[in-house]
Amino acid sequence: MAMLEYNEILPKKVILLDGEPYEVLDAHVFRKQQRKPVNQTKLRHLITGRVTEQAFHVSEKVEEADLSTKQVKYLYTNRGQWWFCAIDNPADRFELPEETIGAQGQFLKPNTVLEALVFDEKIIGLKLPIKMDLTVKEAPPAVKGDTRQGGSKQIVLETGATINAPLFINEGDVVRINTQEGTYVERVDKNS
Repeated sequence: MAMLEYNEILPKKVILLDGEPYEVLDAHVFRKQQRKPVNQTKLRHLITGRVTEQAFHVSEKVEEADLSTKQVKYLYTNRGQWWFCAIDNPADRFELPEETIGAQGQFLKPNTVLEALVFDEKIIGLKLPIKMDLTVKEAPPAVKGDTRQGGSKQIVLETGATINAPLFINEGDVVRINTQEGTYVERVDKNS
């Protein structure tokens, strides 16, 4: 496993701290007056999701986490239980807790293939595609002249997620969603 110097601890890197995996969200190297440089970081624990701040000094090194990925298929959700299976073996089913899935889970469609982050042979997170195409299940009709809210309305997607979208989006349309931010990106042509 690679050892990282204090100034190599940068955003999007995954490091080990006390044997636990953390994703670096933010890093800022600075020098206070006559002192040695310090890397002030914001870290997110990949298992619990807790965010903490940590300062790394010039003399400190940290180990880069050895994460692997494997492909899994989302099956369904029932009473708060999220069920998945191995791609090559549908009988190899397993459940993941809601904390592991996170807020992006609201955009999961059955039979979606995902990347699962694996640490110590345990799935600790899922990587959804950044953009997904979903069908609009409910969309209130647009009222002419109703632009006081910036020309947007709340729509319900086929997965049950509710997001804001432009007034011209109708029921049955297919829209592209940014799963990381939970926002509308564009309407997709039905012919493509």
